[in-house]
Amino acid sequence: MTTVWVLLATGLAGGAVVLWLLLRRRPTPEERERRRRQAVNARGRIHDGVILEVQAVQAPSGAVCHLLQYSYDLHGVGYTAAQDISALLAYVPGDPRRLAGPVSVKYLPRNPSNSIVICEQWSGLR
Repeated sequence: MTTVWVLLATGLAGGAVVLWLLLRRRPTPEERERRRRQAVNARGRIHDGVILEVQAVQAPSGAVCHLLQYSYDLHGVGYTAAQDISALLAYVPGDPRRLAGPVSVKYLPRNPSNSIVICEQWSGLR
């Protein structure tokens, strides 16, 4: 009789875990990008870089996406990256298409290609 209760409890616990996995809220791509920016800001190091250009690209949904393209050199390796700053336009001084020139870049020391120029708590724009 005890074995039956143990199997029943195990089955209920397993069912609860499966139900939780199916119903949990998965982060949206925007939320994942915000979390990435926060992680780079929290653990990143600052280095000099250059803004190459800012492009206003129209997405298939009709929304305009602002891509900030920048480059930086670390330990003899050149990196070129782009950051979608559409959600951060309130933190950008003036017209984003006029941004050009020197900038501070935050990057993760263990993964230097993971970098940002601006986030909600920090800005490398000069």
